[in-house]
Amino acid sequence: MADKQLKNLLRKVKLQAIRMKHLSDKELQAETPKLKKQLKRGKPLSAILPEAYAAICEADRRVLGKYPYDVQIYGALAMDAGYLAEMNTGEGKTLTATMPLYLNALTGKSTILVTANDYLAYRDAAEMRPAFEFMGLTERAGVTQKPGEFLSNDEKRENYNADILYTTHSILAFDYLLNNLVKRAEDRFLRDFYFIIIDEADSVLLDGAQMPLVISGSPRVQSNLYAMADFFVSTLKKDRDYETEDKSVWLTERGVRYAEKFFGVDNFFAHENFELNRHVTLALRAHVILKNEDDYVVSDNDEIVLIDNSTGRSLPGMKLRGGEHQALEQKEHLKLTQEQRSVASITYQNLFLMFPKMCGMSGTISDARTELRTVYHKKVLVIPPHRKVRRVDKKDRYFISAEDQYKAALKETLKIHKTGQAVLVVTATIQDTEIFSRMLVKEGVPHSVLNADNAYWEAEIIAAAGKHNAVTVSTGMAGRGTDIKPEKKVIELGGLAVIGIGRMKNVRLERQARGRAGRQGDPGSSQFFVSLEDEVVKSMNREKAESIISGRRNISHFGLKHLIDGAQKTMEEQGVSSREQFVRYDEILRRQREILYAARDRLLDKASIEKSTIQSIVNDNLKLFVKNNPDITDAELNRYILDNLTYESIPDAIRIEGHSRKDQKKLLETLESIAARLYDLKAMSFKNDDDFQEYTRQCFLTAIDDGWVEEVDYLQQMQFVITTRGTAQRNPIFEYSREAYKSFNDMKVEMKKNIARNFFLGDPQIDKDGEMKITFP
Repeated sequence: MADKQLKNLLRKVKLQAIRMKHLSDKELQAETPKLKKQLKRGKPLSAILPEAYAAICEADRRVLGKYPYDVQIYGALAMDAGYLAEMNTGEGKTLTATMPLYLNALTGKSTILVTANDYLAYRDAAEMRPAFEFMGLTERAGVTQKPGEFLSNDEKRENYNADILYTTHSILAFDYLLNNLVKRAEDRFLRDFYFIIIDEADSVLLDGAQMPLVISGSPRVQSNLYAMADFFVSTLKKDRDYETEDKSVWLTERGVRYAEKFFGVDNFFAHENFELNRHVTLALRAHVILKNEDDYVVSDNDEIVLIDNSTGRSLPGMKLRGGEHQALEQKEHLKLTQEQRSVASITYQNLFLMFPKMCGMSGTISDARTELRTVYHKKVLVIPPHRKVRRVDKKDRYFISAEDQYKAALKETLKIHKTGQAVLVVTATIQDTEIFSRMLVKEGVPHSVLNADNAYWEAEIIAAAGKHNAVTVSTGMAGRGTDIKPEKKVIELGGLAVIGIGRMKNVRLERQARGRAGRQGDPGSSQFFVSLEDEVVKSMNREKAESIISGRRNISHFGLKHLIDGAQKTMEEQGVSSREQFVRYDEILRRQREILYAARDRLLDKASIEKSTIQSIVNDNLKLFVKNNPDITDAELNRYILDNLTYESIPDAIRIEGHSRKDQKKLLETLESIAARLYDLKAMSFKNDDDFQEYTRQCFLTAIDDGWVEEVDYLQQMQFVITTRGTAQRNPIFEYSREAYKSFNDMKVEMKKNIARNFFLGDPQIDKDGEMKITFP
């Protein structure tokens, strides 16, 4: 929708607002049922939009004491039109969201807002709920206020059935996966997806895009390859035996030959060596990519504790997937924990693309407009601020050494602090906050350090950063979603001053940091202090940076700027490339997941399973068995029957004659006859057809779920391994696609075997409550 059309809609909303202002509370509340009735009569949502927006704006004014500015209404219109809206920090995104949420909730369909963490979801839901309830809509927070508490399925169902739901992106993703793992239709709690707003959209759609959300289940058989692979990797040399780029590492051709010699195998990439290949890849990542104190720490209890480097939070209880956690434990010589299978998995890309209407908002999203258009098919629209930005963004200062960088940043901080102006020091990593905090302590400057494990406490600290004389040291992403409102005295002194230390991974993170100052037209300033020793520079240009730092090579100021800024640009480009490749990997799993989940839904919705369907599956199994066993013995044949058809000895009436074993056609006919007789016996053992159908559906469901667990787990492992195949003159995406196609077909064959086994060998029992309990082989 063009800017002209949005402005035309804005005028229509403002015209309707005149009428709404003169309505009594009762008349205003009557707008909701009136608008719903118009939709039921076939009126399109676009036709009632101006009236609906005007109604909820007036409710916001009466109930919340806040009437949306024109730019907020404009941003809301953009989101309802499907845009990702960039709105500056402090522009009131929470209030803006009430308009599209109210409009789309009138349809009676699922209407959801997801945000970064539990605290923000709970806070925003509580703050906006009175306005929605005033207008006759139910609104819930799909999170608990106390960390560590969990909602029951009944509580989740109540939340998702509400007209409007505020939750987090991670909770929504896990709920989607859990909803597709239930065994009974009545245990499902999600409605069909319809409309969603993604708050802090760039953080979710881009920064969180490469980490699939995985539910782990039954344990794997513990491997004994971790120690061997760890020792092998310790003998490798960078550039000779392996190469690394961004967050990937792989063996060179020489490294592959060395691995084949070391482990005594002919082809390192052969299917039978998959587990060996996987463990070497995991060990390589543990030693080369994942760094102690950066990505994880070893606790006092000798446990690996992961770290979210962007927020500074430790993540107790969380584990890396696919054996990576165990590889880290082996690297650090700790006791190995149990490796778990991946039971279900989804990425944010595929989750949000399931919504017919998806939009979002963020303070820093326009820099990634090309990638967002390519991946999510979404346009970005920059919403002008309500008041002109008065913040002064000073030129970055460039240094060769981190020592000079920190000294200059400290000098500037002390200079500003002496005036009483509030200072927010934003660093690129957790370690940087600790270093700068020690420097402030040495100078006797009271300050807060924002490396919280609790988003509720984090929000309190960041909200207080605008007080007179306040100095706050924080990682870039910490406290995101909470405004810093400078005190009047601070505004008079020049507003909040943001001091950035370190070149960040991308421009968006730096814009987010700068945006902390100068909200709603307030004065403020920002300045970044960067050096060759910043993590981004070391990651991209380590050798060149080290030669300059050591004095072996001279560099001009322009060259210094070019090198440091170029490192960030390279990292951003690699990030985009990596995410694009990840999307292609995940697309393959998405297609498989849709097929399996659709089949599960049909079964849960009590789709009837005809006798011919079972017979076809059974006969396919029998044909495959006979074809693969041309010289079967009596003992092998009896074993097959006992393992797949019946635990009982074969009655005389359907006993196999000895000569039929050597005649494959005759053998197949005899086995099919046995299976048909056993089908009838099984069907007759049930009191009614409904029970028999329920039993049959559970046979299918169990087989589907068991097969899907193995497939998801295998493909998760494959993603770790597949990058090394690029060194063997193979296309990794093609290789992954081929392996996935083959494994999916193998899974279907195995599912058919298990459906038949479950059907014939399952033992259904009715408990005292009349519920069917089935023991499967």
